[in-house]
Amino acid sequence: MAFISRSKPHQWTKARVFISLSRSSHSALLSSTRLLTSTIEPTENPPQNPETHSPETKERPPLRERFQRGKRQNHEKLEDTICRMMDNREWTTRLQNSIRDLVPEWDHSLVYNVLHGARKLDHALQFFRWSERSGLIRHDRDTHMKMIEMLGQGQKLNHARCILLDMPEKGVPWDEDMFEVLIESYGKAGIVQESVKIFQKMKELGVERTVKSYDTLFKVILRRGRYMMAKRYFNKMVSEGVEPTRHTYNLMLWGFFLCLKLETALRFYDDMISRGIKPDVVTYNTMINGYCRFKKMDEAEKLFVEMKGKNIEPSVVSYTTMIKGYVAVDRVDDGLRIFEEMRSFGIEANATTYSTLLPGLCDAGKMVEAKNVLKNMMAKHIAPNDNSIFLKLLVSQSKAGDMAAATEVLKAMATLNVPAEAGHYGVLIENQCKANAYNRAIKLLDILVEKEIILRHQDTLEMEPSAYNPIIEHLCNNGQTSKAEVLFRQLMKRGVQDQDALNNLICGHAKEGNPDSSYEILKIMSRRGVPREANAYELLIKSYMSKGEPGDAKTALDSMIEDGHVPDSSLFRSVIESLFEDGRVQTASRVMMIMIDKNVGIEENMDLVAKILEALLMRGHVEEALGRIDLLNQNGHTADVDRLLSVLSEKGKTIAALKLLDFGLERDLSLEFSSYDKVLDALLGAGKTLNAYSVLCKIMGKGSVTDWKSCDELIKSLNQEGNTKQADVLSRMIKKGQGSKKDKKEDNVSL
Repeated sequence: MAFISRSKPHQWTKARVFISLSRSSHSALLSSTRLLTSTIEPTENPPQNPETHSPETKERPPLRERFQRGKRQNHEKLEDTICRMMDNREWTTRLQNSIRDLVPEWDHSLVYNVLHGARKLDHALQFFRWSERSGLIRHDRDTHMKMIEMLGQGQKLNHARCILLDMPEKGVPWDEDMFEVLIESYGKAGIVQESVKIFQKMKELGVERTVKSYDTLFKVILRRGRYMMAKRYFNKMVSEGVEPTRHTYNLMLWGFFLCLKLETALRFYDDMISRGIKPDVVTYNTMINGYCRFKKMDEAEKLFVEMKGKNIEPSVVSYTTMIKGYVAVDRVDDGLRIFEEMRSFGIEANATTYSTLLPGLCDAGKMVEAKNVLKNMMAKHIAPNDNSIFLKLLVSQSKAGDMAAATEVLKAMATLNVPAEAGHYGVLIENQCKANAYNRAIKLLDILVEKEIILRHQDTLEMEPSAYNPIIEHLCNNGQTSKAEVLFRQLMKRGVQDQDALNNLICGHAKEGNPDSSYEILKIMSRRGVPREANAYELLIKSYMSKGEPGDAKTALDSMIEDGHVPDSSLFRSVIESLFEDGRVQTASRVMMIMIDKNVGIEENMDLVAKILEALLMRGHVEEALGRIDLLNQNGHTADVDRLLSVLSEKGKTIAALKLLDFGLERDLSLEFSSYDKVLDALLGAGKTLNAYSVLCKIMGKGSVTDWKSCDELIKSLNQEGNTKQADVLSRMIKKGQGSKKDKKEDNVSL
């Protein structure tokens, strides 16, 4: 069934020539009148109107249409003008009036061409209905058919149905072709039951149902797998005296094989032969394809030989079907043989042929043959139907170790105008890295990044982690971390958040002395919830310290601990020493507190701990130092408090020494008597007699006995300062202490 697929030539039934126009006429109207009168052939010497030579007309300049400078007049067809107006404007009364004023004479060819050129289906339907309701034209069979076709393609099937059923009211008779279009449209929309209803309604409406409408119905119902219904309607067709044709049987065979009903298909094939209908190339192709579906290649070969024996020349479809069947049963050699036979007979392979044969060759490991077939495809400039074939070729050639052939696949894609996607480059880059051909991999990477292939949203084949991780690692280990970061930032725009790649970037920037870039990557990972590795943190911290930025190193260390990583003893020591040498004693103290709290490397770093405690006490941060000493005690470690007391006493830090001694007495720390004496001497020397008195009382109150030689001097100072009560108390305590000391000595002698 054939339909008109191009615009009909428009013929004017009557030409109208406008001699003069009023000054108020719109320029668009002038343009349209010029357009409408352009179909009249001008004579070489047109007759002059005597009125135009009157004196009045000479004084009055002629009215001209103005055109934009640099642009020639556009002699647009009337139907094209209407289509453009409908495309650019909403369907309103104003648009209707514009079209009405534009058309001097309505005919069916004009309406048909407007419908054919309309881009908006809704506007086309509005135009169809308006032109008839306004009395401008009465639609004929062709315009009805065109509107039904358009509505069917746009799946506005209710409108198409209404237009079809309303035709007799307009005096337009039905024909079978119109119902066929509607049956097929419902079938394409997947509404098989409506297709059947329309087919049944043809009989009710008195429309003759020939084999054409039956064939259309068979195609619709078999496409949806309704093979039993197809058999029933076939029997009904025969009972009604409608003889099936070869095309009918071809449809039935196709449908039964589609439904995997081999036995039913064979019975219909036998019935076809018994009716004296000779199979054609389509019949044989359908049967061969059906056998291939069931992997019965012996039967398919017999039919293929039979077809050639009956002088029916196999088509490219025949050969391609045989190749597909051989590939499906792993008989690739036979498929290749059929392919060469086809070429020897001068039958050109098509895209489907190559798309069928190449994957089979790759799966069978016949890469040399696949390479030759690809060259043949390039020479004929035939691109395959499925671009995934190129990926299969790339993977297979790379797996075979022929990287040169794999690179040629990429060139073949460019020759065939098939855009290479990130996944194609990824396969090559991955395998070049495996072959230690990093320079070639980097060249491919440069092309990938420069053309921003990764960022093309229409692509579906993305770069795999196994492809970008090796090249990123290599770049980061060889001083090219910036290039690796450009690649990965493009990947991140496609939603990639690879932990290994990001950690490699951190390590690479750190090794190259760019800790700020490393920390930026670290923040990105933190925002996106990507786990960070301890090794990356260690390199970042060491990089900051090598650049003399211990504060940033401490910040990175804090982030490392927040992520659940515990730095080792050497890393703690490095950070603490860097901060201490930079004069940031309190910051170093906080890092030391973390180290003590984590109980990591305390014993081997006690010398550093002592330095920080001494610095804190010397700077007056006594409470902080005492807190660190207490934390050490809680974790089973003891600070050298005697040495600290000695240093503080010698350097005149009496208040710090006093607080430290009080802390030791409160915690019952084991202190030497010499430490007591040094603190007391320092206090007495500084004139802090009451503080010395208080400490001495605490010492003696703890039951400790001291041989401090300056007790008398302290008592004397207390009396001189008017603290006689304290002096008396101290004297009695000393005498009592001496007495108990004497008693102990006598007890020892008697024993």
